[in-house]
Amino acid sequence: MPDNTNNSPTSTHVQCTANAQRIGNVQPTGNSQIATPDTMHPAQSNALSDEQIKVKKQKVFIIGLPRTGTTSVSVALLEQGLKVAHMAFTKQAFMLADAVSDTPCFSDYQQLDLLFPEAVFVYLDRDINTWLPSMQMLFGKMAPHLDEKTGRFHPILKRSFRHTFAIDKVAEPASSEHLIACYQKHQQEVFAYFSGREDFISIDVSHAGSLSQLLQFLGMEANAKNSDVTLGLSEPLSFPKLNVGRNVASWGEYKHPNKVNTNSAGPQSRKFFDYTL
Repeated sequence: MPDNTNNSPTSTHVQCTANAQRIGNVQPTGNSQIATPDTMHPAQSNALSDEQIKVKKQKVFIIGLPRTGTTSVSVALLEQGLKVAHMAFTKQAFMLADAVSDTPCFSDYQQLDLLFPEAVFVYLDRDINTWLPSMQMLFGKMAPHLDEKTGRFHPILKRSFRHTFAIDKVAEPASSEHLIACYQKHQQEVFAYFSGREDFISIDVSHAGSLSQLLQFLGMEANAKNSDVTLGLSEPLSFPKLNVGRNVASWGEYKHPNKVNTNSAGPQSRKFFDYTL
């Protein structure tokens, strides 16, 4: 996982949109089609609508699960000039960032869809046979700190993991059977929710040309000057391989002026949005 965690069926069909404006632009594209989740309580939906009025800037939300390439995508978007938060635990972090990945995006995408009508959503797919051992290793490191009462991780991080991986509902949350079921359930729910939408794309960062695919979806031209990618601009661009093996803190080690602090404080201090899952 990245820094600041201690504060208090693969798709063959890609839905994409050729956004005419750079994601960092404050002008909305008007491509998003918003649908209120059927399971959301009316009072919660109204609360989200009240906050939605204040949000005008288009956002990119990376909603793939941990260990699917969120760090690689985040670094690549930094190099393309976007302000990126790899995890966001405050309202201000969401407001400052052009793109947000990891927690809580993978669990809260429906609520974020309502809050940010002009947002686009990027799902990260990964071969489950390579994702599973990587996720099990991560769980081994995180498990002691995910307890709802005694865990030292931030409450938003704990809530996000507990919601998606049902940590307190099974005896062995890191078992292969359970994690595979969680991955498949999350994937099925994401694709059902965004079915037919043009503000959604699914990519696999291990595939050649996947960075070019994402930039095209975002309506962005590759920024060769600021990029570490060594391929020529005439060739499809691929993502750098980061956060692999036992290195689960490479986001914290990566220095860039466009990084947005996970716990950024704003006019409402470090308040988060009012919704609940």
